Amino acid sequence: MSAVLEITTPTSVPTNGVKPHLITVAEYDRMIELGVYTENDHIELLNGEIIELMPKGPKHTSANSRLVRFFIRLFGEKVIVRSQDPIWLDGVSEPEPDIVLAKWTETEYSEGHPTPTDIYLIMEISDTTLAYDREAKAKAYSRNGIGQYLLLNLNNETLEEYREPSEDGYQFKRTLRKGDSLNLEAFPEVEIKIDDLF
Repeated sequence: MSAVLEITTPTSVPTNGVKPHLITVAEYDRMIELGVYTENDHIELLNGEIIELMPKGPKHTSANSRLVRFFIRLFGEKVIVRSQDPIWLDGVSEPEPDIVLAKWTETEYSEGHPTPTDIYLIMEISDTTLAYDREAKAKAYSRNGIGQYLLLNLNNETLEEYREPSEDGYQFKRTLRKGDSLNLEAFPEVEIKIDDLF
């Protein structure tokens, strides 16, 4: 995931019963439709907040391109590999994960973005946004039942695997290094070597 600037309400400001208005997916999509935001704005909606995404560096961009090719070679047309495209998590979240493996459909989601029931796997690539990807994104994915979430840490060349989603966050986490491998929850017969991801 590229660098982010979170737009949040300061917790130290007394609200006296006033609360911030969280943006819904419908409102967010309408703003895009009306041109309030465009593709040039590099934003996503997470937990009702519009998050500004900073430009990606060469390390992140290279990893993203390599992983897209890797998953397409691995699965062919068994899945749709989406890269930095929106998904509909819930009524207040429309993030754009680095990699999504979604169920195959002839329409390729032209009628609507994939929802949690369509998603086999989400992967984020992180070098400058580890805290955001580990906390805010992981919790949103877990709360919406994404069964397997992978976080590729470019800084120390490790892969963090999250499983067993719950309302409170993932109940299972492990860190894998070069020399290790893992199986995909949706495709247990598929073994991925961590070395192949770097």
